[in-house]
Amino acid sequence: MKTQKGFTLIELMITVAIVGILASIAVPSYQKSVMKSRREDAKGALVSFANAMERHYTETGSYCDAADTGANSCGDAGTNDTGSPKIYPQQSPVDGGVKYYDLTIDVVTDNSYILQATPINAQVNDECHTLTLSHTGKRNIDPADDTLLAQCW
Repeated sequence: MKTQKGFTLIELMITVAIVGILASIAVPSYQKSVMKSRREDAKGALVSFANAMERHYTETGSYCDAADTGANSCGDAGTNDTGSPKIYPQQSPVDGGVKYYDLTIDVVTDNSYILQATPINAQVNDECHTLTLSHTGKRNIDPADDTLLAQCW
């Protein structure tokens, strides 16, 4: 009589269960790591964007007219020249591809600005929400959350 070789159904089910448990641990960890790396890229883009704003200030003597609004100055109110930048890429990653953050000028006057990186697409569920950076180098998140600030920046 020949003995049969192979796996029993129970052995296969145990293997599938083990693989399922490992996947349920590994996939969320991987997704969190990917989200964090995209956030790091956005932070780098914000810092580079701030450098572009400083170059613009050096050339023009004002932070105004850095947004792609068609306005030539900050106007009477001093804050209407906001929106997508014309002196820097409008997204992160800056080299194109799938956008995960929109880069915008949130507030601008002759002598100050606040830049924003707003999460979009797959990054919209990031717990850090919108990253902000001011002309003084102050880093924040919107909505403000002091417990998350250190983790996000």
